[in-house]
Amino acid sequence: MNKTILVTGGAGYIGSHTCKALHEAGYTPVTLDNLVYGHEWAVKWGPFVKADLCDQRALNHCFKKYQPVAIIHFASFAYVGESVTDPSKYYNNNVACSLNLLNAMHKHSCNKIVFSSTCAVYGTPKKLPLTEKHPCAPINPYGHSKLMIEQIMADYGKAYGLQHVALRYFNAAGADPNTEIGEDHDPETHLIPLALKASLPGREPLTVFGADWDTRDGTCVRDYVHVCDLADAHLLALKYLEDNPCGTFNLGNGNGHSIMDIITSIENETGNKVNWIPGARRKGDPARLIADSTKAVTNLGWKPKYTDLDQIMSHAWKWMKANRNKT
Repeated sequence: MNKTILVTGGAGYIGSHTCKALHEAGYTPVTLDNLVYGHEWAVKWGPFVKADLCDQRALNHCFKKYQPVAIIHFASFAYVGESVTDPSKYYNNNVACSLNLLNAMHKHSCNKIVFSSTCAVYGTPKKLPLTEKHPCAPINPYGHSKLMIEQIMADYGKAYGLQHVALRYFNAAGADPNTEIGEDHDPETHLIPLALKASLPGREPLTVFGADWDTRDGTCVRDYVHVCDLADAHLLALKYLEDNPCGTFNLGNGNGHSIMDIITSIENETGNKVNWIPGARRKGDPARLIADSTKAVTNLGWKPKYTDLDQIMSHAWKWMKANRNKT
């Protein structure tokens, strides 16, 4: 039985953790990545194809050679601020390139896809915790681009029989407990690695964007979900597509932690003080984002293993200590 899965963006943070989970479950993950943000050292569990989704010839060659039974689609640009200042980059890469992928799937009779979406499709929350029934009203081109792909997949489902799952992540965090892979973005914009680095001597201070929010300690509250738990959800989504045409699921822990909670946890884990400075609020930042993932738990059978913030922080710190040459 062919268990080959094409993983676009599989050299990235969540993609590489998912490739490891696929390998451990008996699949063969084929990573297709242009390495703009991904890392070849993170491709450890299957073949690697260095290519861009805009390259239709490379896509066709990849489908012919590996004949994947399903796609897990991570490849996208994901910097919210940049999407506001350069929307063309985001619509070309995230939307047009995804269309190339979907058309290649249709051409080669591959009809299952698990899509890496985002809670940014909801925009500013009207009610918390966020369920999948919350209105989608993105407030930046990044969120719009992801919602557009969700709509395109739905239309392809009706017209061509595409089976599709959209997984709307909240804040991915942590690292592989065995330190084989972890978080390494350039530029780094995620809070936890920035705060960990700010706990090291001689590093740049962490900027906390706003300390006057309507929250318990004045800093933004977010829902942090372990990257390995996100990876597990992708495998469950593949299984879900064996018997279902489509689905949309939030992935979060349902627990809100403020920036000061993160700083405190890091200081406890590292034994160092986090050097931080106050900054102005960022336009478009909501005070709180918390997921309701009941639908994923009920329909996918998803059971996050790492829900404790200190454990998530421990894995992230363990990775950073073991890989300072990379981070």
